[in-house]
Amino acid sequence: MFIIKHRTIFFGITGALVLASIIALFSFGLHLGADFTGGTLIEASYTEGRPVPQALEASLYTAGFSGLSLREAGERSYIIRTDSISEMQRTHLLATLSVDGHSATIDQLTEVGPTIGAELRAKAFVALAMVLVCILLFIAFAFRKVSKPISSWVYGFIALVTLIHDVIIPVGFYAVLGHLTGAQVDTLFVTAILTVLGFSIHDTIVVFDRTRENLRTNHDRNRKESFAETAGRSLEQTFVRSINTSLTVVLTLMILYVLGPASTKVFSLTLLVGVVAGTFSSIFLATPLLVEVAERRKLK
Repeated sequence: MFIIKHRTIFFGITGALVLASIIALFSFGLHLGADFTGGTLIEASYTEGRPVPQALEASLYTAGFSGLSLREAGERSYIIRTDSISEMQRTHLLATLSVDGHSATIDQLTEVGPTIGAELRAKAFVALAMVLVCILLFIAFAFRKVSKPISSWVYGFIALVTLIHDVIIPVGFYAVLGHLTGAQVDTLFVTAILTVLGFSIHDTIVVFDRTRENLRTNHDRNRKESFAETAGRSLEQTFVRSINTSLTVVLTLMILYVLGPASTKVFSLTLLVGVVAGTFSSIFLATPLLVEVAERRKLK
């Protein structure tokens, strides 16, 4: 009952985090990669071991390349996404990629037009919208038998509110990361956000489902218990499980970030922030919001 009793404190923390993320987003914006804006895709391989990413990035920036996204591929290759390149840059590309005595071979050089970029951007927003609508309909249907003291649609809308929170936090973080390091939004970022949505809604539904079961038990046993007490008890029953599950994922992502290849560092960091935000919302936001809605309806 501690979380339910002091829910206004957690609402304040949530509001502060969301506000900070929105300010960061509007202040710094998101740096869209070649996947969304169009540009050039280069795949380069090295016969005698590839150079370190920092040396290759420095060489590319010196040659005037912008909007860089560098990923390791296999043991001896790099996949490079950049803004559209000039004829001069194309002419000297092989020399630019050959750094620190590592001779490069260009395996692929593809121009990605702005039409493809716009298509990917549209599909990303459509995918997010479809996920949210499907989640709302599923929860409303699954909780249709526990419509008191709040309707099943409220469960669905609150789940969407927590998901919006779970999107805004990593997006705001990514805006700061892009401002500091030049990290770009690409399809991996969209994948990370969708993964966070799936993880977060799973954790939220587990808590909601325990609330549903306790409400049905109270009805069958004619147990007189307020909705706040039932929700608080349900939260306590699932608290340890939620923390343990999230902690396992967080530790895995931390190891991936520290020991994984450079190509997955930003991806794993985005997932890490999203999972932490999702765990917070599932425990400290979703169920307290249910209680807040129930209390306000009771007052009316």
